[in-house]
Amino acid sequence: MKIKMFIFLTSSKEQKEGYNSTKLVMKTFESPIRPVKGDIMDDPGFDSRFHNGYEVVKVTINYDTNECYVSLHPLAIELEEISFSDYLEKLVANGWSIVSKEELLV
Repeated sequence: MKIKMFIFLTSSKEQKEGYNSTKLVMKTFESPIRPVKGDIMDDPGFDSRFHNGYEVVKVTINYDTNECYVSLHPLAIELEEISFSDYLEKLVANGWSIVSKEELLV
C-alpha cells in the first residue's frame, strides 16, 4: 500500500518576527503495514531539536487506489532549537517534499 504522511509545520519564533512560516510537508512510501491512530512515527528527517516526535492523528484509506493518507501531529510543544528553514532542509534531504497551495487544490 502507498502511504502518504502529512505534517503541517509552523514556527512560533518566525511568526513572531512576521515571517509566513507555515508549510505542509509530505512523504510517500510503500509499506505492507499501515499506520493507525495513536502510532508514534519515526523518520530520519525528524529532528528532536525541533519536535520530539509525531503521532498519527488521522488515517484515511482509499482501497480503490491502494493509498493511505496519514496526518501527523507533534508530540510536544515546539522546541525550535534549530531554525525552521534548517528543519525543512533536513526533511527534504530525507525524502519529504513541501506541498504547494496549488497541489492542495487538485
